[in-house]
Amino acid sequence: MHFRTVAIIGRYQDTGLDAPLRKLAKALEAAGCRVLIEADTAQNTGLTEHTVASYTDIGRQADLAVIMGGDGTMLGAARQLAHSDVALIGINHGRLGFITDIPLHSANDALASVIRGNYEAEDRVMLEGRVVRAGQTMFSGIALNDVVLNRAGRGGMIDVRVEFDGAFMYSQRADGLIVATPTGSTAYSLSANGPIVHSKLNAMLLVPVAPQTLSNRPIVLPDCGTLSLTITALGRVESGASVHFDMQTWSDCQPGDLVEVRRAQHTVRFIHPTGYSFFATLRRKLYWNQMPQPSDEAE
Repeated sequence: MHFRTVAIIGRYQDTGLDAPLRKLAKALEAAGCRVLIEADTAQNTGLTEHTVASYTDIGRQADLAVIMGGDGTMLGAARQLAHSDVALIGINHGRLGFITDIPLHSANDALASVIRGNYEAEDRVMLEGRVVRAGQTMFSGIALNDVVLNRAGRGGMIDVRVEFDGAFMYSQRADGLIVATPTGSTAYSLSANGPIVHSKLNAMLLVPVAPQTLSNRPIVLPDCGTLSLTITALGRVESGASVHFDMQTWSDCQPGDLVEVRRAQHTVRFIHPTGYSFFATLRRKLYWNQMPQPSDEAE
């Protein structure tokens, strides 16, 4: 058996998630796995008939974590387990699901096949960063998707000086800047007209959000360097700016603050059923090459 201890993590806010989670747990036990239920998932779904475990316990004991929810649930689990060797596999109980790619209706069969060793593994890069003020680190975090510097809700544009490994790139006035991983290229970066980057590439994306100068375009950078974003001015006296590391936020950015972003030391290992295709996921999620439906042809 390739995965003897399997943890289950669910988006417990979803109504009715207890039934598919319980069915999944029983299927894993029937396959001979020891099952752990993440503590908040157990508390909010009533799945207390299995061993309840904290993220620390999961990191120490589990070989595989099954994430049932949307991409946000996967991002949170990846951040919590980044320092462990636990592999992750995602079952989509959300809306789009680029990284929770197994459909709910085929989850049990897919997991049974994976447990038997029919799977493909890939390591995804993560980002780490910090907010520095007068030489002091004010906030730090890690991200699987992106690190985003943006203006406050009603504030004006922010002015940012951008450097890569100490080399000046440009000064930018925009609503914000996105530093994304290849995994994050299909998230916020994509909605800001950033490129889709294959998940196996070692790269960082720098994508401006509504730049004042329209010639400021997204750029793909090697992930072996450090991006430095220095806030040189805020649009208005009362304006503010925030930095988001996936779902972690620092909301007190001021002129002079420096945001440093680099590739994280740790990676996240994703498990996919045999036959997984990055391009098939793009076709399915973005409706590429979608054929006309019979009703459309009739018209």
